[in-house]
Amino acid sequence: MAELGIKAGDKVLLVWAQPSAPAALKQYAEELGAVGGAGCVSVENMERLLLSSHSASTFDWVLSGLLADSSSTHSSEILAEMARVLKPGGKLVLDEAVTGAEAQSVRTVEKLVSALKLAGFMSVTEVRKAELSAEALSSLRTATGYQGNTLSKVRVSASKPAFEVGSSSQIKLSFRKKPAEKPALDPNAVKMWTLSANDMDDDDVDLMDSDALLDEDDLKKPDPASLKAPTCGEGSAKKKACKNCTCGLAEEQESKEKQKTNLPKSACGSCYLGDAFRCASCPYAGMPAFKPGEKIVLDKKTLTEA
Repeated sequence: MAELGIKAGDKVLLVWAQPSAPAALKQYAEELGAVGGAGCVSVENMERLLLSSHSASTFDWVLSGLLADSSSTHSSEILAEMARVLKPGGKLVLDEAVTGAEAQSVRTVEKLVSALKLAGFMSVTEVRKAELSAEALSSLRTATGYQGNTLSKVRVSASKPAFEVGSSSQIKLSFRKKPAEKPALDPNAVKMWTLSANDMDDDDVDLMDSDALLDEDDLKKPDPASLKAPTCGEGSAKKKACKNCTCGLAEEQESKEKQKTNLPKSACGSCYLGDAFRCASCPYAGMPAFKPGEKIVLDKKTLTEA
């Protein structure tokens, strides 16, 4: 058992099939028990493996068809059941009769490797190939009806992935764009465009006064009328400021509106109608009627008498 790599404490499932002799099966199971320890070896017939009550992820090893007189073939259901009872990372070692040519009842090594991968195994490796014994060959021909002369026995090892069947894991995805890396600056170029305090005190450096760049015309305050756009308010009897007015007409009209709203309000509301409708203390007494909202300037005499 040393060549298989079984260690003390490993739980082993030994699968056998006809026509294995009971004595050979018992001896093989005792040898496994001597290595793994008492109670670590379970024996199961291949035809009843699907009916067994073994829990998932129970065994570290599954050995199938390793007896010398065994000539079994493994269906896809049997291989899937072996993958179920194996622990994550567990090992499978099996012997199976294969043929060198395509046949319906016996498959090739390539087909066996493909079946193991489809059952969920990985790291499938062909360990060795040997000739079938006369008894095993006769039993296989009787069971499968294959009469060819290219039969041989191959030993294949495989392992279960290090995760449980049906397990899931979250994948971290990042869709944020990585900031573009700034190109490295040439030290010589940085030095060329950098002025230090010593450079400013250098007598050879001529600095220009910013005030010298302005002449007398630049300092004159412009006439507001010259700032108005020539087309502002055209096309109507009353000038109207443009939507995005920049000539000052919008501010001028807004100030006039504020002056209208700030006019004193009449207490009786009849001052603009004339003296016949004004009260005795009306400051507009003696003045002609005017339009509502019209600005009326009172002389000093009237204000004094009031």
